[in-house]
Formats: sequence, structure tokens, C-alpha cells
Amino acid sequence: MNARSVWAIIAGLLFIVVVTTLADLLMHAVGVLPPMGQPTNDALSLLALGYRVVISIGGAWITARLAPSQPMKHALRLGYIGVVLGVVSLLATWKLALFPQWNMIALVVLAIPQCWAGGLLFISLAPMRSPLSS
Repeated sequence: MNARSVWAIIAGLLFIVVVTTLADLLMHAVGVLPPMGQPTNDALSLLALGYRVVISIGGAWITARLAPSQPMKHALRLGYIGVVLGVVSLLATWKLALFPQWNMIALVVLAIPQCWAGGLLFISLAPMRSPLSS
């Protein structure tokens, strides 16, 4: 894997981490989510899961866009990293019960499908390149 490939994956990961964190902080600040450190109910957890999936699809799109070649392969690599980070987060927060456990499991289970969706979105929206154009 070359430096551009690594950068593409890091860029997607950074996008997901930064934007998810900002969205979470905003949701806490405006009172949609309970104060930090307080448990979140199922309905609000589903809302948080929803915007996190959308953000992750965007991060995978960025990874695919920046990939020097094979955009789907890069997007899926981001998904594999998401599975690993999700499992680590799941294990670290299991007993805290700030989000329902189904929510944390869903983040792990959805890591690869959402990155696949982001890669597919990039591929489907990428302009067709003619072999005659350079």
C-alpha cells in the first residue's frame, strides 16, 4: 500500500471521527441528546446511529475519492478499520451503558456495509472517463 492509499484511508477516518464528534457535541448542546455521561434511550440512540451511518458513508466516499486506484477496495479497508475500532469501543464501554448495547453492536455490524455504500456512491457518481481523454 502506497502513501496515497494510506492518506485516503486516514482522511476518511478523520472525517468520520471529527464530524461524528462534532455532531454528538451539537446534539448534546442543543438538548436533543441527554447531557454527556447520562444514558441515552432507544429512540435517541436510533437517531444517533442514523446520523453516524450517514457520516460514515460520507467518510467512505472521501476515502474512495482520494484513493489512487481501486476506490471500493480502499472504502472497504476503511470499513475493516471501523470494525476493529468498533469492537474496541464496544469492549471499552460495555459496562458504562451510556448507549443501549444494541447500538454499539450495530456500529460494528454496519461498519463494512456503510463503507461499501460510500464506495458505491463514489463509483456511481464518478464521471465516465473516456480512454481518449487525458
